[in-house]
Amino acid sequence: MDALYQALDDARQRYAAANPNSREADKQAEQYMPGGNTRNVLYHEPFPLTMVGGEGAELTDLDGHRYADFVGEFSAGLFGHSDPDIKSAIHKGLDHGIAIGGSTNYERELARLLCERFPSIDQLRFCNSGTEAGLMAITTARLATGRDKVLVFNGAYHGGVLKFPTGLSRFNAPYDFVLAEYNDIEGTADLIKQHGDHLAAVIVEPILGAGGSIPGSSAFMQMLRDTTREIGAVLIFDEVKTARLGPAGVQGRIGIQPDLTTLGKIIAGGMPTGAFGGSAELMACFNPKKEGSWKHAGTFNNNVCSMSAGIAAMGKVFTPQRANEFFEYTEAYRQSLNALFIEKSVTMVCNGLGSMFAIHFSPKPLERMVVRSADAHALNALLHMELLLDGVLICSRGDLFLSLPMNDLHLDRARQALTGFIDRHHSLITSVGNN
Repeated sequence: MDALYQALDDARQRYAAANPNSREADKQAEQYMPGGNTRNVLYHEPFPLTMVGGEGAELTDLDGHRYADFVGEFSAGLFGHSDPDIKSAIHKGLDHGIAIGGSTNYERELARLLCERFPSIDQLRFCNSGTEAGLMAITTARLATGRDKVLVFNGAYHGGVLKFPTGLSRFNAPYDFVLAEYNDIEGTADLIKQHGDHLAAVIVEPILGAGGSIPGSSAFMQMLRDTTREIGAVLIFDEVKTARLGPAGVQGRIGIQPDLTTLGKIIAGGMPTGAFGGSAELMACFNPKKEGSWKHAGTFNNNVCSMSAGIAAMGKVFTPQRANEFFEYTEAYRQSLNALFIEKSVTMVCNGLGSMFAIHFSPKPLERMVVRSADAHALNALLHMELLLDGVLICSRGDLFLSLPMNDLHLDRARQALTGFIDRHHSLITSVGNN
């Protein structure tokens, strides 16, 4: 596949020539951060872009190029970069103090909005990130059940120290993990029953995000609900990303209620926050008015910027009606891209649902995580480079996240860029995708 690597090298040379200021900024940053980077997912060869501004659904880099932003902060950027209601709410919060050190009506109102929105959440606690939410949910399950083991899925991502890109990792928090394969109904059910007496929780993304935006089948999710209930383990839905896919996330769409749910920055309009919640009985363990309750700390759990932004985001901007409308709009677009790939006779597919999907070089949608070959990685890198050069910002691994301020012009821009990529590299796509 010399032609593939030659095409990738050519695209990277054109990218480097078009972005000299970003290249220099990245080089200078190496003095103060390892590799000039503080967030690995944003790094890609030959160097990442340096962004200097964002407005609506667009970003501008240090060299003056303007992009349609389909990175969408890996889902957290649902509201775009300049929603006026969210900006106004943040300023309002700041006007009343930054770190108040006391309870506020902001956190109480946002908690009410979320509990009324998610049928599975009677009560919740705020924290500072989706990572914290995952850690707290797992710890809650372990304490509540008196068990230690936690079943997770290959390819899953539940936060910076709860990630399983190719299985178990020594970088993760030191829980006793049991690894299963996503969408494997029989195999996962056997594992749950095998470890039943020691299994505290099963934590699962309704769509396997970092693993390729692979939706969990209804039968798979129902099996998790039934088997965890049978053995007395806690079922945790990680909806940090997927809360964008309906008024009550994916759980509301499929009608399956977990015991605990984790949420992230979406609930605060993209500001730093997290939350975990579930039944009143389970969450009562955190009630400080009860003797022996568990202590949950966090200076910025209820920070006014995130809480006030969240009230605007979930109460005014991303209302249940808007959530449904956005899902229908974005799902139609995802399906239109799959229709384009069929029309062009290429082995490409948009895996996912609604505003959250990933492009794979495959003749059909993926149901399990697949380890990419070296050629597939190179073709994915070529796609990333070519779209950047056409002014369309996507995640380097092939994910696209649509945002509320996007319109038909943004979507058409991405479609045209994909069409151009296909027309230029049709033979490479077909060759790699069929292997």
